Amino acid sequence: MSGEYAIEIEGLTKVYDMGAEKVHALRGVSARFKKGEFWAVMGASGSGKSTMLQILGCLDRPTAGSYRLDGHEVSKLDDDRLSDVRLKYLGFVFQSFNLIPQLTVAENIALPLYYQGVDERVSRERVERYAEYVGLANRLSHRPNQLSGGQQQRVAIARALATDPVVILADEPTGNLDTAMSVEIMNLFTELHRQGKTIIMVTHEDDIAAYADRRIVMRDGLIKETR
Repeated sequence: MSGEYAIEIEGLTKVYDMGAEKVHALRGVSARFKKGEFWAVMGASGSGKSTMLQILGCLDRPTAGSYRLDGHEVSKLDDDRLSDVRLKYLGFVFQSFNLIPQLTVAENIALPLYYQGVDERVSRERVERYAEYVGLANRLSHRPNQLSGGQQQRVAIARALATDPVVILADEPTGNLDTAMSVEIMNLFTELHRQGKTIIMVTHEDDIAAYADRRIVMRDGLIKETR
């Protein structure tokens, strides 16, 4: 990786054309996320936090503004190039886990490696390594419906780590978990942060945001506070 910052955004705007109405989801957002930092992005519904995360995840494009990921401008890339960027640079952890029910734990973890064309032996080694890291080495042949919610989220974290991403993006990662499971998952994120991973997490819960070392608060499509 090159440079001090994992992500730099400047003047990001996002306008959704709803026919007669235009919705301004982002109104000129600028921020820089250093490598190795753990950020919590907070705000009420409609504040723009989810839109910003979608753009950071190359799942959407800004209407205007600049987005540099690991030093590369990505805001104007076409769909194919954005897919490549997602696979190479980003790992995702979602509230709803987003596991494929027909696949085993091992196959779910290996999925991004398959799309990257990683050698099968290397892929198997990574799957075993990260399954052990999240405490699921003895669940590789199980399917998602045979796992608890916390275990499913651990699979999602292992999948996010498998490609050794520059940034892990987490969208309400504890939203579907009880308190005990939430603590377990956040302890995993804390350990990843200690190991130098860059994490940007959207949450509406103060106790979850407290695990991060930096915080952004958004309101009406703008960053109102950074600390």
